Amino acid sequence: MGKVTGFKEIERIDEQYEAADNRIKNYKEFTVALSESEIKSQGSRCMDCGIPFCHSGCPLGNLIPDFNHMVHQGEWQKASLILHSTNNFPEFTGRLCPAPCEQACVLGLIDDPISIENIEKNIVERAFKEGWIKPQPPKTRTGKTVAIVGSGPAGLATAQQLNRAGHTVTVFERDDEVGGLLRYGIPNFKMEKGIIDRRVDILKLEGIIFKVNSNVGKNVSIDELKAFDAIVLTGGATQRRSLPTPGIDADGVVQAMDFLTQQTKVVFGKEVKDQVLATDKNVIVIGGGDTGSDCVGTSNRQGAKSVVNFEIMPKPPGHRSPSTPWPYWPLQLKTSSSHKEGVERNWLINTKEFITNNNGKLTGLKTVNVEWKMVPGQRPQLIEIEGTEKVWDCDLALLALGFTGPENYLAEQLGLQTDARSNYKASIDKYQTNVPNIFTAGDMRRGQSLIVWAISEGRQAAYHVDTYLMGSSDLPLKGEGDLPTL
Repeated sequence: MGKVTGFKEIERIDEQYEAADNRIKNYKEFTVALSESEIKSQGSRCMDCGIPFCHSGCPLGNLIPDFNHMVHQGEWQKASLILHSTNNFPEFTGRLCPAPCEQACVLGLIDDPISIENIEKNIVERAFKEGWIKPQPPKTRTGKTVAIVGSGPAGLATAQQLNRAGHTVTVFERDDEVGGLLRYGIPNFKMEKGIIDRRVDILKLEGIIFKVNSNVGKNVSIDELKAFDAIVLTGGATQRRSLPTPGIDADGVVQAMDFLTQQTKVVFGKEVKDQVLATDKNVIVIGGGDTGSDCVGTSNRQGAKSVVNFEIMPKPPGHRSPSTPWPYWPLQLKTSSSHKEGVERNWLINTKEFITNNNGKLTGLKTVNVEWKMVPGQRPQLIEIEGTEKVWDCDLALLALGFTGPENYLAEQLGLQTDARSNYKASIDKYQTNVPNIFTAGDMRRGQSLIVWAISEGRQAAYHVDTYLMGSSDLPLKGEGDLPTL
């Protein structure tokens, strides 16, 4: 793979960013692409490692050494064919995936791992630029119809795979644009929405039908779904987690996803009444994950007076923790591009009270430092540290606490079972619910997870739906890929 001694001779090079002072003036992507020769040299670092653990690290089972080798050889079109054989939307994962494949890279044991995610993004961008990505409608139709509820990455992957099998696919999306959380939950500076639009245009030309502003179970009757031969629910985990904290209903305590969605809609000229703005405010973001990072970046772009981030867990180590050895996903401190734009980060801190004035407006947060007590065989216990209470000035508190699961109204109306975490219950091997012609995939089935997992689940669910409808399926399972002859 690649150049036999490439990993010894060539250092890892990552994309650079525009200067923070410049990029926070707008909501555009701000990465500075590497040259073609630099990308080829990065591909040549891929080792002939015998057992490529990157395959197991990737939920899609991407054929990573194969497309790295093609990039090294300058065979970009072949690289694109290999990449698309297992991944329907590498332009999404190449921007937004945390790259578990890189953490499982064998080279990572002794050196910086292969820059797989950036190579992936460059392959798909080259493919779009050269016109290699074209609609591929099925040659024949089966006469079977499938309804897919939700147009996030799981829904889109399911739709494309089932359409390729020849079924007539209709996707219902409750929002006004296709894309799910990719559309409004991910800030434009992380992925510009034209990236979604160009792929959806391809899907439409392949014959997939999209119906927006269509909230099944609300303004679209469940009876409309009963006309389809199969139904796939891919609506995601959309119930936001809150806090059992006094003052949580104060004017100025806002769910992160509402804040992010409003700003993205404004970027595209959509009307947003009473937009929540961080401008000239002391902002505190509660929650240290990706959504919290997105709130930090958006707050700085809106001109916040100050931005502070709270995380209740301990600060992760700067390097891979012994508790998460290679090739597992590491417990390790992550500093995002948004963090580098300006934020005060705090760990092991818990919010005790949201403080308001007489008009109910938020003016501050009372916190206490905490520690976690670990007792073998028991759940970790959160212990408050006496004498560490503090009051912080705060005009806007953003709750970036993740999601507890999907909303239940669809399950109730369709008679579906749910699990202990309110996820829609489906068999692990077939993605099939207790109603035989109804399947589910993505966050709605597995709980809040990664985009790459959503695409993987969509592909697996499509295989089992096709098998249910036709008795067997020629669609690929994980890592198999409908690989062309090269």
